[in-house]
Amino acid sequence: MRVVESLRASHPELNIQGFYTREIREGSQRAGFEVVTLDGRRGPLASSTASRESLRWPCVGKYKVDLASFEAIALPELEVKEGTDLFIIDEVGKMELFSSLFFPAVLKVLESNIPILATIPIPKSGRDITEVSRLRNHPVAAVSTLNTGNRDAIRETIYTQIVSLLQKH
Repeated sequence: MRVVESLRASHPELNIQGFYTREIREGSQRAGFEVVTLDGRRGPLASSTASRESLRWPCVGKYKVDLASFEAIALPELEVKEGTDLFIIDEVGKMELFSSLFFPAVLKVLESNIPILATIPIPKSGRDITEVSRLRNHPVAAVSTLNTGNRDAIRETIYTQIVSLLQKH
């Protein structure tokens, strides 16, 4: 989101669409995640709190994934539209990929040749998610690994790469 904030400040004319996911905290505990569009619409992505309806939802660890909410918020943001300059997809991860509609929508964005800034998880225990691997290994992908020690420097690198892509596009 810091890259998006920098882009909006330096290039206010850009039409950026997409979404990001954010932790929901209750005190010091993570209670779940929400999906948030760049224009501020939001809805639950996953929760550690069980409900009658969540019993049927897919799980990632202790979190139940609310596919209906995720799809209602995120999928419209992945529609390729005339005039879109940049897509933000945070993230293409296990929770999001429970939606059978999500990855095909991501591929359509990729095929549109509109620049994309997306986040993907690092493979755990040497095991990668097939869809994530496809994105990581895509011929036009530039992959950066972020951690708390390098995120400020990497943010500048990513910002510069995106500005360069936008100028070519």
